This record gives sequence, structure tokens and C-alpha cells, in this order.
Amino acid sequence: MTDRESTTCMRCAVGCGYRQRDADEGRGVVDVRGDEAHPTNGGSTCSRGVRETVDPGGERVTEPLIRRGGELRPADWDTALGTVAVRIIEALREGNDNVAVLGSGQQTNEAAYALGKLARGGFGTRYYDANTTLCMASAVRAYVQAFGSDAPPPTYEDVPEAETHVIWGANPKIAHPVLYRWIADSAGDGGELIVVDPVESETAADADLHVRPEPGTDLALARAALAAAVDEGLVDREFVERHTEGFEAMVGSLPDVDVAAETAGVPADRVSELAAAFDSRTLVYWGMGVNQSVQGTGTARSLIDLCLATGNLGPGSGPFSLTGQANSMGNRVCASKSSWPGYRAFDDVADRKAIAREWGVPMTRLPDSSGPGFVRIVDELARGNVDVCWTVATNPVAGVPDSGHVRAALEDGFLIVQDAFRSDTAELADVVLPAATWGESEGTVMNMERRVSRVTAAREPPEGVRRDVDIIGAVADRVVPELFESTRLDPEALFDEVAALTRGTTADFSGISYERLAEELAVRWPAPDADGEGGYRYYNEDDADPWSFRTDSGRARFSNASHEGVPEPIDAEYPLTLTTGRRPDAYNTGVRTRMDADGDGGETTARLHPETIADNLTAFDRGRTVVESRRSAVAVEATPDADVPPGLVWLPVHNPAANELTLSAADPESAEPNLKQCAVGLSAPDRGVADPVDERRASGADSLP
Repeated sequence: MTDRESTTCMRCAVGCGYRQRDADEGRGVVDVRGDEAHPTNGGSTCSRGVRETVDPGGERVTEPLIRRGGELRPADWDTALGTVAVRIIEALREGNDNVAVLGSGQQTNEAAYALGKLARGGFGTRYYDANTTLCMASAVRAYVQAFGSDAPPPTYEDVPEAETHVIWGANPKIAHPVLYRWIADSAGDGGELIVVDPVESETAADADLHVRPEPGTDLALARAALAAAVDEGLVDREFVERHTEGFEAMVGSLPDVDVAAETAGVPADRVSELAAAFDSRTLVYWGMGVNQSVQGTGTARSLIDLCLATGNLGPGSGPFSLTGQANSMGNRVCASKSSWPGYRAFDDVADRKAIAREWGVPMTRLPDSSGPGFVRIVDELARGNVDVCWTVATNPVAGVPDSGHVRAALEDGFLIVQDAFRSDTAELADVVLPAATWGESEGTVMNMERRVSRVTAAREPPEGVRRDVDIIGAVADRVVPELFESTRLDPEALFDEVAALTRGTTADFSGISYERLAEELAVRWPAPDADGEGGYRYYNEDDADPWSFRTDSGRARFSNASHEGVPEPIDAEYPLTLTTGRRPDAYNTGVRTRMDADGDGGETTARLHPETIADNLTAFDRGRTVVESRRSAVAVEATPDADVPPGLVWLPVHNPAANELTLSAADPESAEPNLKQCAVGLSAPDRGVADPVDERRASGADSLP
């Protein structure tokens, strides 16, 4: 048995430190325990993170596969990589945008950086994005618009200092258990916990106040709360006058409290209670219930506005978006996805010149736009405008709305899937490249409070499997051999390269190195030198003026967004609203945990209020019903649940059935899709209407050789 070494849990973005070692035969991939010396979690763990690290579940892909005669068949690495390279080279002859690349918040910083460098600097494509756009893009746009830079201002150190905790559109008791313990401890120690969620979630069940808006009306509720704060004299005039701009225009854009409250389906007195929460030292956390909306950016901006107007910026207070995937933050900083490394702007000529110079590529090859976003890239595939698509550690068939459309789009082109596990997307691939998973890879990640920490390998990948950076390097060597110095990319060298590119930027972590991380375990950026680390963003209590934002004026900016309705209202044909959420023991799109979450791994379970069932009794047969939207119909098991309000159908996000039904409308500012609300109806199960997931399984499409 080997000695334990430090690593980071990859289950969520809290960034807990582990001590790991290779597991005994038959006892999983690795053996882990909490790291008491780690500055993030001090040894705390959650059972889910430990369990899925030790035994990630799912069906591993252990050798390259190539589609021949309509079936995926084993191949050697040289053949698989040669096929990939030839198809990419052929596609690029028709134009840089003829290749799409889709990455993931599950990649390390090093792999994300290498993939972005290859996609942008090697291929020159605009059609590159990552699945982080599906969950965090609205928060990113809100931070940039309000503060001039991405990432939440607070850190975990602010959680125990807050007097009130407002959790909006998130269920951290399930999604971020370790962080939620800190929140609950603070709220229980003389504080207050307020939850905004249409559903009585596990987190909402603990709340002192639970506010339940109609799905899709979060912006109306946030503007109503902001108007109430203004009307009731809760504005911190001194903070607003000294450190913000646009306040009067914002006030002029606010709705009447009663009208907006009615739109949100919330009593006006509840709106006043919600506004009053910001009259103390308050942290407001939000998640996918806010971000995954056509009004996600506007809603996130409004939560920031509430903080600015009431002076809730500074230690123990402020806006704190909750990130889902372990390295969503690192993907935003390193991957050249929505910005160049270090949040350098795509449309800034000087930044593009600097990147071209460091990468040794012509500036004309670098796109001057970050592209249309994940969902619209799929649309370009569907239109036949992209011949080759390469997905890395992501499962768009299950995770992107209107998955029937996604499946058809991916089937039309040449699809390369790089993943560790069998997935819905891998079944459609022309080539599958087997990748390493947790406990088998080296690199770093960034958690949601901007801490960089190491990810280490306790064991080698299985024979026939390669690490992400090695696969990316091998493809680059065959397509653009001059881009990297070596075919076998070194994670530490990649880290040093991307860290150097952040020097002097708003996300400077040039003072962090593998050597420093070996000693300190985790360091929060900005960290421009080898000694210090970042704290509360934009704030320095030692300065005469402690606030300095990254806007042109140096002031934080208010917004004037207004609720414009949901993209798909209910009607007589589709009288119910579908929403989605997380289950306690499921992971992302369920590739590794769907069997645990859904019993036999097939038909999913819908939660409905007993009144909804009673009103639609003819649509049920022995506990089953069919949920129909304008895009598809899926058969589900139904369970009565009074925690779900009448008129709402709740499906787990981890089963692809949910996204058979959702619509692909997206926030025009962030390109994040409207995954949390669409109109549906119920009908009786019929042999002519089968669960598309079951149909694919019956046809053998869900099995690899």
C-alpha cells in the first residue's frame, strides 16, 4: 500500500482536499479521506464525494473504438488518432469554423488550457465552448457587467461572518454538502436562512423563510424585492454614492412591488420580508434556478443590485454564485472559451496579439469572437455548417435541451468523443478516445472561491486508456505539430505557461506554482507573487478608499433588467410547467450514477403534487404517465409529492428523458439555455408512445462492445 498524497475532490466545485492512495484490489479506484491540513475544507468531506471518488461507477471505455459497418469496434490508438487527424485536416481545408470542439468543467486547468490552445490557436475555430456555459454563463456575464470581471467577490471565510443567508434557485444541501454545513452552522448560530425556490427542496425544508415564486419568474421577484428595499428605506446611500453608478436609472426601471409580486406568484408581504433580509449582513447564493433562464443574466444582475443597493458588499456579505462542476472556474480562466487566459478580452487587439505571440501562431488564425455558445454550436451542426465535432468529458445528448435535436445534429457530422465512460453521446460517435478519470490524472483545478489546488494520480490509467493532455497533445501533433513543444504534454509545464499568460490580468495567478501548491495545498487568486493570495475581491480595507472595481469608472454598475415573461407559457394543450433538479445520489448527466438514481437505469421518476395527479387521473396507468412537450414525449413513473407545487412536473436533471422535453431558447446575453421551465402536458401511457431512452436501449444503441 502506497503512502497517501494530497489531491482535490472532483465531485463539485467546493474544492475539498483529500489524502488519497491507490485502492486495494477490488476496493475501487482509490482510497481517500479528508485532508485536515487543507485550507479549503480542513478535513471535512461528504459521503457522496468520497463514494464517487473511490468507486465512480459507470462503464469504462478501455480501448479506442471506431465505427465500422454501423457499429463501434475496437481499434488501436494509432488507427484511431490517424482517423481523427485526417478528418479534422480535411474539415479545416473548408474553413476554420468547420470543426467544433466542446469541452468540460471536469477537465483540469492544464487539459482545458491545452484544448483551448488547440481549438483557438491550432484550428482557429469560433465553434469552441464547454458545458460550463450550460450552467454558469449567466453568472459570468452578470459579474463582468457589474464589476468589470468574472468570479464572486466573497470567499468561504465570509460564510460564518454573515448574519443572513439567502439561497436563491439552488439546493446546496444536495449539491454542495460541505459548504451547506458551513451555511447551516452560521444560520443556526443566531443567523437566518432564507430560501427562494418553487419546490420545497431539502435546503428549503431547513429555511426560516421559504419564498416560492412561479418557475421562470425569478427576475420579477428580484426586481420586486429591490423595489421594496428602495420603498422601505433600506438603501445604503453612502455606499451607493461613493462606489456605484447607475442607481437612479435602476430605480426608474423598477416595477410596482404589488404588480411584480403578482407576476411571481408571491404575496407582497413575503416580498417585503425578502427585502428586509438585506438590512443585515447578507450573503446571497444562487444556482441553476437563476442561471438557466432566458433572463438568467438579468436575474443575477438583480441579485447583485440588491447587494449594492443595501451596502451588502464586503466581508460577511455579497453575491456568491454556486458553481456545480469541479473546475468550472478554471475553465472560465484558462480555457480560451469566453475569454483568453486571465479574462483577456476576445475583441481586444492587444490581447489577441499577446496570445498569438506567446503561442507562436498568426494573429489572423485567432478568432475575434468567442462564438455563439454551446447550444447555438449544436444548431450550426444541425444546419450542416460544421463537418467535425470533438467532445471532451461532456455528454451533450443528455445535458443539452431538446436532446432529440442534439442527437440528430451530432449524427449528421463526424463525431469524436473523448471520455472515460460510456455515455449517451459516445453511442453516436464515429471515434471514441478512452480517457483517464479521477485518481488517474495530474493537474490542478480552481474551486468556486478561486482557490487553485492540485489533482494527483494515485494510480496509472487502465491499459489502453490515456490522460486528457496526452490525447490532446497527440491530436495536435498530427494536425498542427508546431503548436506544442512535445507530443506528450507535461501538466506542470502547461500550468506554468497559462499562469504566465495571466500575469497582470484580473485573474492573475502567476505567483502560483506546483512547488508552492505542494507546500500550501491551495492558493486563492489573484496571486501575482509567490507569497500572498487573494481575499475579498475589489476590496482592500487598508486603502483610504477600500473599493476598486474593474470598470472604466472604478465603480460597480447597477442594471435595469425587467421581466419579459417565460419563453414557453402554459396553455390549454400544455397546461403544466416542467422543471428539473438534482437528486442526492446522482452525478451530472447520470452516466456514472443513473442506475443508482433511477433503479434499473431506465424509466425516470416524475414528482407531482397530489392535486396535479387528481386533476389528471385519466393520464395515469398503474403509477405511470407520459409527459409531453412540443418537442417530445417520455414515459415516466409518477410519485405524489406535496413538496412540489400544484401545476408543476419535476424531473431529475440526471436522466436524458428530461432534456427530450426542454426547449433550446437561451439568454441573449450569456447564451445559457432555459433549462428550468417549459410547458408540458400529461397523457395516458400508450404502446405508441415509448420512452425514447427505453427505445434506444431496446435497439442496442446504449451498449458498447
